[in-house]
Amino acid sequence: MRRIGVIGDAVCSEKIMGLAEEVGREIAKRKGILICGGLTGVMEGAARGAKKEGGLTIGIIPSESADDANPFIDIPIVTGLRDARNIIVVRSSQAIIAIHGKYGTLSEIAFALKFSVPVIGLHTWEVSHDIVSASNAVDAVEKAFNLIQG
Repeated sequence: MRRIGVIGDAVCSEKIMGLAEEVGREIAKRKGILICGGLTGVMEGAARGAKKEGGLTIGIIPSESADDANPFIDIPIVTGLRDARNIIVVRSSQAIIAIHGKYGTLSEIAFALKFSVPVIGLHTWEVSHDIVSASNAVDAVEKAFNLIQG
Protein backbone atom coordinates (compact mmCIF):
# COMPACT_ATOMS: atom_id res chain seq x y z
CA MET A 1 0.00 0.00 0.00
CA ARG A 2 1.20 3.48 -0.85
CA ARG A 3 1.74 5.91 2.02
CA ILE A 4 0.71 9.46 1.14
CA GLY A 5 1.39 12.33 3.53
CA VAL A 6 -1.01 15.26 3.55
CA ILE A 7 0.26 18.48 5.09
CA GLY A 8 -1.23 21.95 5.55
CA ASP A 9 -2.76 24.49 7.90
CA ALA A 10 -4.05 23.45 11.31
CA VAL A 11 -6.48 26.39 10.99
CA CYS A 12 -7.94 26.84 7.53
CA SER A 13 -10.96 28.02 5.58
CA GLU A 14 -13.89 25.77 4.76
CA LYS A 15 -12.73 25.79 1.12
CA ILE A 16 -9.27 24.45 2.05
CA MET A 17 -10.84 21.94 4.48
CA GLY A 18 -13.08 20.68 1.66
CA LEU A 19 -10.10 20.36 -0.68
CA ALA A 20 -8.23 18.35 1.98
CA GLU A 21 -11.26 16.10 2.47
CA GLU A 22 -11.40 15.46 -1.27
CA VAL A 23 -7.68 14.57 -1.28
CA GLY A 24 -8.24 12.14 1.60
CA ARG A 25 -11.12 10.46 -0.25
CA GLU A 26 -9.03 10.08 -3.39
CA ILE A 27 -6.13 8.53 -1.46
CA ALA A 28 -8.46 5.99 0.15
CA LYS A 29 -10.17 5.18 -3.17
CA ARG A 30 -6.75 4.11 -4.45
CA LYS A 31 -6.14 1.99 -1.32
CA GLY A 32 -3.45 4.36 -0.07
CA ILE A 33 -2.64 4.97 3.58
CA LEU A 34 -3.04 8.58 4.66
CA ILE A 35 -0.35 9.99 6.95
CA CYS A 36 -0.72 13.43 8.52
CA GLY A 37 0.01 15.40 11.65
CA GLY A 38 -3.22 14.10 13.18
CA LEU A 39 -4.66 17.37 14.43
CA THR A 40 -7.15 19.92 13.02
CA GLY A 41 -7.59 21.82 9.76
CA VAL A 42 -6.13 20.21 6.63
CA MET A 43 -5.10 17.16 8.67
CA GLU A 44 -8.62 16.59 9.95
CA GLY A 45 -10.22 17.25 6.57
CA ALA A 46 -7.95 14.75 4.82
CA ALA A 47 -8.47 12.12 7.51
CA ARG A 48 -12.26 12.62 7.41
CA GLY A 49 -12.25 12.15 3.64
CA ALA A 50 -10.16 9.00 3.86
CA LYS A 51 -12.46 7.52 6.52
CA LYS A 52 -15.54 8.25 4.34
CA GLU A 53 -14.00 5.90 1.76
CA GLY A 54 -12.98 3.27 4.33
CA GLY A 55 -9.30 4.25 4.26
CA LEU A 56 -6.61 3.86 6.90
CA THR A 57 -5.31 7.01 8.63
CA ILE A 58 -2.16 7.54 10.67
CA GLY A 59 -1.60 10.69 12.71
CA ILE A 60 1.88 11.69 13.86
CA ILE A 61 0.82 13.56 16.99
CA PRO A 62 3.07 16.41 18.19
CA SER A 63 1.93 16.27 21.81
CA GLU A 64 2.18 13.60 24.49
CA SER A 65 -1.42 12.35 24.28
CA ALA A 66 -3.27 10.24 21.73
CA ASP A 67 -6.40 12.09 22.90
CA ASP A 68 -5.17 15.12 20.91
CA ALA A 69 -5.69 13.29 17.62
CA ASN A 70 -8.69 14.27 15.54
CA PRO A 71 -11.56 11.73 15.58
CA PHE A 72 -10.71 10.40 12.10
CA ILE A 73 -7.27 9.07 13.00
CA ASP A 74 -7.07 5.28 13.22
CA ILE A 75 -3.49 5.01 14.43
CA PRO A 76 -2.16 7.90 16.51
CA ILE A 77 1.62 7.89 16.86
CA VAL A 78 2.34 9.98 19.93
CA THR A 79 5.72 11.74 19.74
CA GLY A 80 5.87 14.57 22.26
CA LEU A 81 8.17 16.23 19.69
CA ARG A 82 6.04 19.30 18.81
CA ASP A 83 7.17 20.70 15.43
CA ALA A 84 10.07 18.25 15.23
CA ARG A 85 7.46 15.60 14.45
CA ASN A 86 7.26 17.11 10.95
CA ILE A 87 10.30 15.09 9.93
CA ILE A 88 8.49 11.88 10.95
CA VAL A 89 5.50 12.77 8.77
CA VAL A 90 7.85 13.22 5.81
CA ARG A 91 10.06 10.18 6.46
CA SER A 92 6.98 7.96 6.84
CA SER A 93 5.48 9.10 3.51
CA GLN A 94 6.34 8.00 -0.02
CA ALA A 95 4.91 11.24 -1.42
CA ILE A 96 3.61 14.45 0.16
CA ILE A 97 0.60 16.50 -0.88
CA ALA A 98 0.88 20.04 0.49
CA ILE A 99 -2.39 21.95 0.72
CA HIS A 100 -2.07 25.66 1.43
CA GLY A 101 -0.04 25.96 4.64
CA LYS A 102 2.10 28.24 6.71
CA TYR A 103 5.61 27.82 8.13
CA GLY A 104 5.08 24.33 9.55
CA THR A 105 4.00 23.19 6.10
CA LEU A 106 7.01 24.96 4.61
CA SER A 107 9.31 23.02 6.95
CA GLU A 108 7.74 19.73 5.87
CA ILE A 109 8.12 20.69 2.21
CA ALA A 110 11.79 21.48 2.83
CA PHE A 111 12.39 18.14 4.56
CA ALA A 112 10.63 16.30 1.74
CA LEU A 113 12.72 18.01 -0.92
CA LYS A 114 15.90 17.36 1.09
CA PHE A 115 15.05 13.64 1.41
CA SER A 116 13.85 13.27 -2.21
CA VAL A 117 10.24 12.60 -1.24
CA PRO A 118 8.03 13.88 -4.09
CA VAL A 119 5.97 16.98 -3.18
CA ILE A 120 2.72 17.81 -4.94
CA GLY A 121 1.39 21.28 -4.23
CA LEU A 122 -2.21 22.51 -4.09
CA HIS A 123 -2.37 26.27 -3.44
CA THR A 124 0.82 26.08 -1.40
CA TRP A 125 4.35 27.46 -1.25
CA GLU A 126 6.11 27.86 -4.60
CA VAL A 127 9.69 27.76 -3.32
CA SER A 128 11.15 25.18 -5.68
CA HIS A 129 10.73 23.90 -9.21
CA ASP A 130 10.81 20.44 -7.63
CA ILE A 131 7.31 20.95 -6.23
CA VAL A 132 4.85 19.41 -8.70
CA SER A 133 1.84 21.67 -9.09
CA ALA A 134 -1.63 20.13 -9.14
CA SER A 135 -4.86 21.71 -10.31
CA ASN A 136 -7.28 19.83 -8.05
CA ALA A 137 -7.55 16.94 -5.58
CA VAL A 138 -7.80 14.16 -8.18
CA ASP A 139 -4.82 15.56 -10.09
CA ALA A 140 -2.76 15.82 -6.87
CA VAL A 141 -3.44 12.24 -5.79
CA GLU A 142 -2.84 10.85 -9.29
CA LYS A 143 0.49 12.67 -9.44
CA ALA A 144 1.45 11.46 -5.96
CA PHE A 145 0.78 7.82 -6.85
CA ASN A 146 2.59 8.16 -10.19
CA LEU A 147 5.68 9.72 -8.58
CA ILE A 148 6.18 6.95 -6.03
CA GLN A 149 9.01 4.74 -7.18
CA GLY A 150 8.38 1.02 -7.57
